[in-house]
Amino acid sequence: MSKSSLSKLLIKLLTKHDVISIGTKYFPTNPMESEYVELFNYTQTALIEIEKANITTDSIFQNLLRDLGENNIPENHNFYELKAAENKIEEYALVSNIIMGSDRYLFVELPQPSSLINMFTSIILEEKGEIVEKSSTEIIAKLNSKNDAIKIAIRFVGIGLKNNIPISAAVGMTGAAAIERSINFTKEIGNFPGVAFTKLGGEYAIVFDAPFSLKESKSSELQNYLFIDIIDSTKFIDKHGRDYLVELMNGIKHFIETECEGEVEGYREGGDDFIARFPSKDLAIRAGLDSAWFALNNNVKIRSGIGKSRREAGERAQIADNINSYSPLSLVVFELANGLYGYNVPSEFLRTIINLFDNQKAKLFGIFLIVFIISYFASILGYPLFGFAAVLIAVIYALFA
Repeated sequence: MSKSSLSKLLIKLLTKHDVISIGTKYFPTNPMESEYVELFNYTQTALIEIEKANITTDSIFQNLLRDLGENNIPENHNFYELKAAENKIEEYALVSNIIMGSDRYLFVELPQPSSLINMFTSIILEEKGEIVEKSSTEIIAKLNSKNDAIKIAIRFVGIGLKNNIPISAAVGMTGAAAIERSINFTKEIGNFPGVAFTKLGGEYAIVFDAPFSLKESKSSELQNYLFIDIIDSTKFIDKHGRDYLVELMNGIKHFIETECEGEVEGYREGGDDFIARFPSKDLAIRAGLDSAWFALNNNVKIRSGIGKSRREAGERAQIADNINSYSPLSLVVFELANGLYGYNVPSEFLRTIINLFDNQKAKLFGIFLIVFIISYFASILGYPLFGFAAVLIAVIYALFA
């Protein structure tokens, strides 16, 4: 769904932040994707830019270093940009990750048959991967995330170099995409051991030309946390009762645990907030969005943040308090590249205005024309209050017609 610049301008005026999209342009291919796309578009969920990401080759490598861990990238390497990423966020790519998940395919190729293929198979299975196809020189495997696939591929390249066998690997959203990326890697760089992958629309590769040993990798304490807090819960309890709040929070908690693989921490029944931990960031964003939609359908707003630690998630949730608006925002804040972004679920009143701007432009123009004419003649005749009354009547008509 493509929204007009007028609607984006309206939300920008209310939030003081640029709006990347309202709804989504993502094209669904199955019933689950269709359900999510309909929710994005029906609720007019807006992706806003809180702190703009600066996407460069260097920033992409720094993010990769952070996500994989310095111990998992040898010092002796070359980092290549095969295709530059655009310095902007594509909302449909983000929606694709949220809906489809972070699973990625790894393609590994050996120049000739070797017993290493069985060792690689065992490592993939130990890392909770799935072997999709295997031959004497090739493996296509499915891993839990792009980062997992890249880490395992680097490990394979290191094993190959110690055995004088150049290993090439590539990561893609599908097995076919991974193979195609491997072909591009060979065309652009040559038959060198390395790993090709995509980041934010660009294509990159890490290449190694000498044997290396990875340092002992320590498990990171950083996870993917979601902090959820009901906005103005005291008012909500006064209006609906605490039992309704408990029912609402239990509904969100149940969805997070059963549908998003989340583990809820620190929830006290009757409370208005909690922290949940997830195996991946896309699942955390999905849980935050679903919670915001569910809450708004029950006449309440939530503020939520996603971070690598509990504190970071809580701090990002508090960003909603710092955005000046006519009313508190139902907001899901998260990091993307090296910037901060948020999904804002507009109130029913604001959704009505957006719908008027996007789907009823003729009515809007007609109302403006009538109000202008009445106000003009009222001011000439010395009755400016009639102009004000015309504006008020026009707004009421626009909202309820």
